[in-house]
Amino acid sequence: RIVVLLGGEVVAEHPRQFRRDQVIYDPWHYLPILVRKPGALRNGAPFKDWDLPAGLAEVRAKLKRHTDGDRQFVKVLGAVLDHGLIAVEAACAEALEAGIASGDVILAVLARRLQPPAPPSIITPDALRLKVEPKADCGRYDSLRRAEMPQGSMRALCAYGMASEGA
Repeated sequence: RIVVLLGGEVVAEHPRQFRRDQVIYDPWHYLPILVRKPGALRNGAPFKDWDLPAGLAEVRAKLKRHTDGDRQFVKVLGAVLDHGLIAVEAACAEALEAGIASGDVILAVLARRLQPPAPPSIITPDALRLKVEPKADCGRYDSLRRAEMPQGSMRALCAYGMASEGA
């Protein structure tokens, strides 16, 4: 086997091939490049005959029908770098189960799974419940306004407003 180390940390590990003149690619190693150049998905040597997990393969097949299918699929593959292959595979399965194969939908499923759960609703104890529910009566506001402001001052305000509009 071949082990690649960077600063004492294993960054890649491959089984060794003993045949001559053979090139072997691991497409997952080229994922950061693929995110920057999505067109490589169609023509890049590492991505030809790529054996993808079932959910990702089905999403790729459905997205091929769209004009921007490669770009959408590369978005989904790029999520593997942040969320991991298992989470992306589960999001693909959920989207396919709903009948929607879209890169944006799969990314939304992943984002939704990262959100914290909603806090439980608060149950109001009986001791704090209102005995008399308030009425929604907008007419009450007019009576409050009349009680506070004398009639003459209301006319003065209206006259002031009209004079300022004409200025």
